[in-house]
Amino acid sequence: MVGNRGPARLVTTRARGRLAPLSRRFGVLTTVAVHACLASSIATGRAGAQSPGPVSCNATAAVPPPALTWQGAVVRWSEWPIRLGERGIPVRLVIVTFDPARLRLTLDIARDEGTLAPWSIDLSPADARVALNAGQFSDDGPWGWVVHRGREWQAPGTGTLAGALIVDTSGAVRIIPAADISSWRSSGAVLEAVQSYPTLLEGGGRLPAALCRGASGVDLTHRDARLAIGVRRDGHVVIAMSRYDGTALPDRLPIGPTTPEMADLMRRLGALHAVMLDGGLSAQLLVRTRADGPTRRWPGLRSVPLALVGREITTSSATVPVVPPTPSRYSSGSPTSSGSSTGRAITARARAAYGTGTSTK
Repeated sequence: MVGNRGPARLVTTRARGRLAPLSRRFGVLTTVAVHACLASSIATGRAGAQSPGPVSCNATAAVPPPALTWQGAVVRWSEWPIRLGERGIPVRLVIVTFDPARLRLTLDIARDEGTLAPWSIDLSPADARVALNAGQFSDDGPWGWVVHRGREWQAPGTGTLAGALIVDTSGAVRIIPAADISSWRSSGAVLEAVQSYPTLLEGGGRLPAALCRGASGVDLTHRDARLAIGVRRDGHVVIAMSRYDGTALPDRLPIGPTTPEMADLMRRLGALHAVMLDGGLSAQLLVRTRADGPTRRWPGLRSVPLALVGREITTSSATVPVVPPTPSRYSSGSPTSSGSSTGRAITARARAAYGTGTSTK
């Protein structure tokens, strides 16, 4: 999440009563209990956890992939226990990978009587094989560029490392840098797009220079629960979400990789291009390895405005019509004008509808 927030109002009183205490509880944990318990909990992490080693900004540096045991076929998932930093902080990465030729990735937007509503994996469609929260957000809703079914809902935001995930008209998934958004925006070849930051990998698996220099405005030492998405050389999508893996504290405790560490982990998982999505209390993931199989869920503690959902491609779903840009029925007027540089929300009615707290990226 971006920006500071005042007291939040959720869409329903029931939701407000459930989420606000959780946010306050975890805020206390991160400021008090973490410092008191972390040293003792490090020793109770999962046996056999690997230490990935120091982060390298050298694009040609050897980055051996982890040995993982995969489950599933169309959608494959695995877990990678690791220890991070000098203190060996125990973290577990949940990793998902799939071929966009077999699974179509689209944005999913929760609606309540025609207006934007908070989304969580509990609202994932029944045919979703994978679902996760998308992008970043502000007090007003989604931040930055949003395209859904060929229609631009919101103009791009600005930022050196504010890249975007796009699905083009061929169904291919791409992670593009901020500098390429303008050309893709005018190409007419974008079906789905969501802007996020920071870009973790670009130019064939290289950490961006601004990230390596610390000149990007990103806190390079802050640890948090992370969620990132990338694309491998073969075009397959790779998703990684971190969970705290010590036994003395909850796994949703917002402690995990630093931003450079997350970039390096995505590179070790084979991604050539990658971008961070909202982590912390927002990070959530759902996987169904079979259409009629059991569901694996890693819930978050905060609802979000947007999601990414992957559905298995069938004959009836092979062609998706491109919707020409028109004013969105879910906005208060037309989509944000192309002159905007702030990436304001789809609708101001969504203000304060997505939980509480702040996140430092």
